[in-house]
Amino acid sequence: MASQPSKDLLTFENPHPNREYEIVFDIPEFTCICPITGQPDFAQFVIRYVPNKLCVELKSLKLYMWSFRDEGAFHEDVTNKICNDIIKTVSPKWIKIEGRFNIRGGIHTSVIIEEGKRGL
Repeated sequence: MASQPSKDLLTFENPHPNREYEIVFDIPEFTCICPITGQPDFAQFVIRYVPNKLCVELKSLKLYMWSFRDEGAFHEDVTNKICNDIIKTVSPKWIKIEGRFNIRGGIHTSVIIEEGKRGL
């Protein structure tokens, strides 16, 4: 059975909760739809976080990111939504998300969000 996009982010227990370490996800093939033109938008997302008690499970993150493919979203909104959903799911000590959207109309857009306190 083929995988399907999903808004469910799954977790697992942080195997080293007493150590502060950074997890980095580099997602080079993100797509969504421009809510004005209906054309596809392509982006690279880099998600960095210091886990607390839980970590994001990779396959669920892949399916979660895939779930935006057919949705209309402004760059600022989709980046904030992804950040909010990860915070809600794993309550990281620190998180930084950067959405690097491909050039549209001669303009390259990056949306960067950082929350929490980084102790590294």
